[in-house]
Amino acid sequence: MLLKILYRNAFRHKLRTALTVFGVLVAILAFSLLRTVIDAWYAGVEASSSTRLITRNSISLIFSLPLSYREKIRQADGVTGVSYGNWFGGYYIEPKNFFANFALESKSYLDLYPEYVFQGQEKAAFLRDRKGAVAGRKLAERFGWKVGDTITLKGTIFPGDWPLVLRAIYRGKDKTVDETQLFFHWDYLNEVIRKTRPARADQVGFYILGVNHARDAARTAATVDALFRNSLAETLTETEKAFQLSFVSMSEVIITVIQLVSIVVIVIILAVVANTMAMSVRERLWEYAVFKTLGFSGGQIALLILGESLVITTLGGALGILLTFPVVNVFAQAVGQFFPTFNVDRMTIYLACVASVLVGVIAAIFPMRQAIRVHIAEGLRRVG
Repeated sequence: MLLKILYRNAFRHKLRTALTVFGVLVAILAFSLLRTVIDAWYAGVEASSSTRLITRNSISLIFSLPLSYREKIRQADGVTGVSYGNWFGGYYIEPKNFFANFALESKSYLDLYPEYVFQGQEKAAFLRDRKGAVAGRKLAERFGWKVGDTITLKGTIFPGDWPLVLRAIYRGKDKTVDETQLFFHWDYLNEVIRKTRPARADQVGFYILGVNHARDAARTAATVDALFRNSLAETLTETEKAFQLSFVSMSEVIITVIQLVSIVVIVIILAVVANTMAMSVRERLWEYAVFKTLGFSGGQIALLILGESLVITTLGGALGILLTFPVVNVFAQAVGQFFPTFNVDRMTIYLACVASVLVGVIAAIFPMRQAIRVHIAEGLRRVG
């Protein structure tokens, strides 16, 4: 009976209530979408392994390190595996077709990244082919690539045309793995550079180190950096998460603005719902005066108003959450090249639910106070 009363009270003015529900729906949808964008920005950080380290030039990532560092790093205490590579920075056909692409020491790299899953003998075929390349599933779908296709990258950092044969397409072990990358053999890159620009040969952009346990990361990083202190190319070794976070921090202002906007959206819809409830209570003050005459307590009247507010906000919130998933899928298709992983996190749904309930509770506070404090005689004078 109580739920029936709440429903009828909430929809007594159908148009006004429908517009308020729609407003809550849009607010929750916008809140969830903005939170998902923020999560996508940090996806690389969250997916980082605690047992991998990145070693780069201490001045900047754009400066290289000698290939000769490899053996010294391999012998450092705590290091279980070493790979290396260069950011290639090429594009496919035209500059707008840009994506992450690397030249890597492939076998050791794949040993350090077991989250890349291959079908059949594709991995072995890639390792055998000097000009072989590997692409992520999403990247291959974007350009319609199939295993065996010839892909020509146009170099920017390393100018010229670089023909590659797609030998494998990897899939992520879970949804947090970036499936929009392409990588090929570092030896192929180095051989060409040795012929065309000998001074740039035998240089790598970064080393990737494996360690046994996350607790060994700081000690191992300090050990590696100590090996090359006061050398011509000093190193900076950090965890993979810290390395990824350094890129995210470059856009920290944008992320902060998005977070503020998501909060402002909720505050605006709070004002809308509060106004709706205030109008509803003001129109029915005489009803609450009658309730008091019949013996209803202030708490019972407050419960009716709070319930009405929660019916409106939870209905709008539920619809907004349900619409979040298809909207996010459409958004992911449109911006997939910028956000490799774009998924609705469980915490986002929890926050959306809390926001819906919180808006309903806060919006009902002042109308409840008004209804509780109204005198019976004053309320009855409002009849008609």
